[in-house]
Amino acid sequence: MTIERKQPKPKKCRVATCRALFVPSRMGQAVCSPACAMVDAPRHEPKARKALADIERKDIKVRKEALKSRADHMKDSEKAVRDYRRTYELSIGSGCMSCGLSQEEIRAAQGWKTGGAFDAGHFLGKGARPELRLVPNNIWLQCKSCNAGSSKYARKGQTVSQAFREGLIARIGLEAVEALEADHTPRKETVEQLKAITAEYRAKTRELKKGQAA
Repeated sequence: MTIERKQPKPKKCRVATCRALFVPSRMGQAVCSPACAMVDAPRHEPKARKALADIERKDIKVRKEALKSRADHMKDSEKAVRDYRRTYELSIGSGCMSCGLSQEEIRAAQGWKTGGAFDAGHFLGKGARPELRLVPNNIWLQCKSCNAGSSKYARKGQTVSQAFREGLIARIGLEAVEALEADHTPRKETVEQLKAITAEYRAKTRELKKGQAA
């Protein structure tokens, strides 16, 4: 049995100065003739330019990603973990782990600083303890001053690192702090593992921010 194809219905040409009735010869045809197509073409230029720019941006991103070294991926992962830890600690109202000042006090004193008043700082520095640079329990909220090593706001008679340790003991307990200090487990993440860590913590940060906005 032969199924008869429906004939397309006549439609008006999209060009405002024409508006002639025509029967489309292909799906999506909106103008009646090549002449009207030339008149109509400029309306598509912005979309076409945007589409090309998007393709170019994606291509550049892919090429940059392909050229990244393991060190580059490590930087991405560390930033993703630190961004998450900073966002999380801010979301639950934590103050600076080193000086103990509240978020309100820190904003009042340092809110003018580039990048904001807060950082995510390592308890055990990544220079001396690189194996702990991606361990979330080693990364806590610090004000910009303390994270830069200034003792301006540190607890009385203590260095920033001493104050950090005291604050951390108050937060997670001496046993947990000593376990962190004793952790010398080698961590040699592969590039694929680093990519996975970066993706995981970026997703966690997005979810956290989404929840805050809701």
